[in-house]
Amino acid sequence: MRNILTRALCLGALLLLAACAAAPLPDSTSRQDEIAALTRAFRALDAEVDPEEAARAARIAVTYPLELRALYEIEDSPVVHNTKVNAGLKPRGLCWHWAQDMERRMRQEDFQTLDLHRAVAPPRNLMRLEHSTLIISAEGDGYREGLVIDPWRYGGVLYWGPTEEDARYDWLPRREVLAAKGIYLAPE
Repeated sequence: MRNILTRALCLGALLLLAACAAAPLPDSTSRQDEIAALTRAFRALDAEVDPEEAARAARIAVTYPLELRALYEIEDSPVVHNTKVNAGLKPRGLCWHWAQDMERRMRQEDFQTLDLHRAVAPPRNLMRLEHSTLIISAEGDGYREGLVIDPWRYGGVLYWGPTEEDARYDWLPRREVLAAKGIYLAPE
C-alpha cells in the first residue's frame, strides 16, 4: 500500500512539474552582473587565485550553460526534461551530462590556481533522484571549500554558491559515491 501511495505521489508531482517551463534566459546586463559576482566569489576563495583565471572561469560558468541549453533542446523544467531524455525524446540534459560537459569545457582552460571537482548528492527526495555537479575551488582546496557550479538546477541558467551553504543538496565526492556502488574510476 505504501509503495502504491509513493508512486501515486511521484506521478502527481511529475504532472505538476510538467506545467513548469524552463527558466527564462537572463538578459545581457544580468549575465554581465552574474559574471562579475562569480568572478569576485572565485577571487574570494583564496588570495592566490589569479584574477584573469577567476574572470575566465566565471564567464564560462555563466555563458557555456546557455550554449548547452540550446544543444540539449531545453524547453521544460529539469525533471520533465530528464523524463524526455530517458524516453529518448531529447539528446542530453541529465544532470550528469551538464556536469560532464561543464567539467570538459573548464578543463580546456588548464587553470593553475583553480581546481575542479565532480560531486554527487545522494537522493533525499521523494523521487529518489541523485544529482551531479561541478565544484570549483582554489588550487589545493577540497570540494567543501569551493563553489557549486550547477547549470542543471534551472535548465541552463547557472546556480552557483558555496558548497557548504547549498541547502538543497548534500554534496559528496563523485568517486566516493560511485565506489559505494561498486563503480571505480581510473585515477586521474
